[in-house]
Amino acid sequence: MTDWIGILKEQTATGEQMGRDVPKMLANPDISEAQVKTLFSALEQQADFAEKLRLALEKFGHDFPVIKGAERLEERYADLAASAAEKLKAMRQ
Repeated sequence: MTDWIGILKEQTATGEQMGRDVPKMLANPDISEAQVKTLFSALEQQADFAEKLRLALEKFGHDFPVIKGAERLEERYADLAASAAEKLKAMRQ
């Protein structure tokens, strides 16, 4: 049986760390366009995974606070991906 709550806890901890690390990475003047593209892609994948995790939690009838936690995780990764996309756009101008 899959431990959905355990996965959510692990992913939330990773998301919190990424929330601290990604802005620092994007602020680094030496970051390359290729690095930003790679970061964006990874963040998009994490956002997709968080969405699938939320859907699984809903499917298996977890409580509302658990679902909200998964939604916040999904939003965090989407916001971080948007930040990377903005940086990429700025680099291309």
